[in-house]
Amino acid sequence: MSGIDEKVSRLEIRMSDVLTRMADIEKVNAELEEAALNTARALGEISGHWDAVSEAMRRKGTLQGGA
Repeated sequence: MSGIDEKVSRLEIRMSDVLTRMADIEKVNAELEEAALNTARALGEISGHWDAVSEAMRRKGTLQGGA
């Protein structure tokens, strides 16, 4: 029976290691998701600024008799 006990013990250690790794992966995944959301917000803000610049340039061209 000691052979089985040893195998069970090694399996329990491996399972503990796997669960620890999974917890680490979940933490990193949450951080990556937050970074992706921040990036999306920033890109949306930048896009809005570029839209405003484009609109201002279009109006300026219209006021000066351009296209």
